[in-house]
Amino acid sequence: MIQVASVRPAVRMLASGEAMALPGALAAAAGFVGLDSWMNFAREIYGLGLYRLLATEGDRISGLLALVHVRHALFGNYLTTAPFGSYGGFAYTSVESRDALLAQAQTVARDLGAEYVCVRFDQGEMKPPEDWIQEPIYATYCADLNSNAESMLSAYSSDHRNHIRKALRKGFSIQFGQLDLLEDAYEALARSMHELGSPYHSKGYLRAMAESLGQSLELAVLYGPHGDLAGAGVFVTQGNRVTNLHANLLRRFRPDYGGEFLYWSVITHYAAQGYEVFDMGRSLMGSGNEVFKLKWRPKKKVLAYWYFLPGGGAPPALNQRNPRLQIAIGIWKLLPPFIVRAVGPLLIKGLA
Repeated sequence: MIQVASVRPAVRMLASGEAMALPGALAAAAGFVGLDSWMNFAREIYGLGLYRLLATEGDRISGLLALVHVRHALFGNYLTTAPFGSYGGFAYTSVESRDALLAQAQTVARDLGAEYVCVRFDQGEMKPPEDWIQEPIYATYCADLNSNAESMLSAYSSDHRNHIRKALRKGFSIQFGQLDLLEDAYEALARSMHELGSPYHSKGYLRAMAESLGQSLELAVLYGPHGDLAGAGVFVTQGNRVTNLHANLLRRFRPDYGGEFLYWSVITHYAAQGYEVFDMGRSLMGSGNEVFKLKWRPKKKVLAYWYFLPGGGAPPALNQRNPRLQIAIGIWKLLPPFIVRAVGPLLIKGLA
């Protein structure tokens, strides 16, 4: 609940190596991408600058804004929350603390000569303060979980239930694990991302992520009827929710509803463990990914993508709707795997 500040908020930047201890409600609102385990991982794997701003009201912590600084030859010089995640890293208990954090972020951006700041969080219905603009093109999709699989299944359309049942008869299998599944998870994700025309991280990225997040991260690998790789996913738990960080299917398994098998397996796996919410991750609104996710009857939540542009202009169009990126995607699909896997991490480090 957002309150009125009792005293004027103060903002300070945490020192490098200084541990951040947030109250439970703020930690949950910031999400795992705002916590030290994730921010330190993002900094170490790609050498990003780290700027963690903490707001206090008296002796009480009242807000967090965790930013990384990206400098990339193709994608520019910018600050963003939730590096390599969907949203998070921004939480507050009062509007006054929110605005104090955003004002300090503007100062940091000017000092660094950044082209823009992007603050990504889950309050897309909220109007940004002066000097910030909202670009509402992404949403996330959160499905309620319970331990009764039949009751969840009955909430879907008859067509969707039929597709899930067909998938269950196709001979797919799935394994959940951690570093024991690293090789297969990486291989499936790298192949499927190549098919989509998108760069992907290195195997070392997945390994470092798993080591940093520990038991809160789980890998899932989907296998086809003959034991061949069909897809994979990376899932992170925090509190009562599980978040889909990456989940992809190889194209040739789509006609057999491999995506339905993967998602249904994930839903029942985490529901049986007592998790209450499955965050399917962000998608561009109006995209095919959104159409697929809406079949699971989630609550759609428009994300806040707030931009501050010191030099004015429009937010960067770093998404699939950009015609220039469409051309790049088409070319990427045609490149051989050895080029894609060597160059991909060098590109994606600029798309935090």
